[in-house]
Amino acid sequence: MMDLQEPRRFGLIGTITLDHVSTHDGRSFVGLGGVLYQAAALCGLGEEVSLYSLCGRFLQEEVETAVAGWTTLRREGIVYVAGPGNQVRLHYPARGERQEVLESAVPPLKAMDILPDLPRFNMLLLVLNSGFDIDLPEWRAVVAAAPSPIWLDIHSLALFPATGILRSYRPLPEWTRWAEGVTYLQANLQEVACMLERPERFPDRRELKAFAHRAFDVGVEAVFVTLGKEGVRILTPKASRKVAARDVGPRMDSTGCGDIFCAGAMSLLARRRPPRRAAAFGVSLASLGVTVSGVVETFRLISELGAVLSTTRGSIPLRARKKEP
Repeated sequence: MMDLQEPRRFGLIGTITLDHVSTHDGRSFVGLGGVLYQAAALCGLGEEVSLYSLCGRFLQEEVETAVAGWTTLRREGIVYVAGPGNQVRLHYPARGERQEVLESAVPPLKAMDILPDLPRFNMLLLVLNSGFDIDLPEWRAVVAAAPSPIWLDIHSLALFPATGILRSYRPLPEWTRWAEGVTYLQANLQEVACMLERPERFPDRRELKAFAHRAFDVGVEAVFVTLGKEGVRILTPKASRKVAARDVGPRMDSTGCGDIFCAGAMSLLARRRPPRRAAAFGVSLASLGVTVSGVVETFRLISELGAVLSTTRGSIPLRARKKEP
């Protein structure tokens, strides 16, 4: 039986953002995002989470209010700095990748702020929410010192490092330096295309396998390629498998969907479950996550699943909750 009653300890490195979201059908909303999505999901599962993030002082009151009920979140690693913080405009067109404008950013984290705590974690995550989250030499110092498995989400590192303009995708030949020594690597198809240095074209199945083998060569044990509505493809040295997403009702907001997947998969990987099973759990959790909007609602939704999760065997009975349209 899957036991989520004994929490694991997770270190999360990333950036807290304020997302200004618009969609092709005219909807718009503003809310906290970034690494708070992984934190919300993990805390909702009852895991112990230490968050390391620089955040604009302008957002301090909103952040503290949002996480006030996340009792398993350790906030000592959240440092508030002068300015508006990471303000991001995200537009979701009818087709294609979302469009991003980073209007303002915070300075990158330093390894010295994280290193003393590394020995107590069961798993460590870096999600590159802005691409400015931590410099490569500092990240290499963290990887060298971390005794636990590491999950890396490439995310916005694949975008040109610019503020105030629409960020375009770029070739990312240096990705292997970020991934070297990492246990689990997460990216979507567009980000894989950037790492293959062909951002203008999504990779086919053969190219995905070749990319994964490059990741295995630098120590990665499993690659998780998120496919949006289609689910996730898991690639290991022995196999390539797809886990399909599940339709649980009206989609309210897909922002943070990949982050919720990440949190769910990490919770099982930290318990030494195999990547395919971990991915299935993460996809189920993300399938529910798109029926709500924002980090506060994400935490509430996943917290409500606690009693169900304690009696299931690695999957979520998605009929347990029905979302009104």
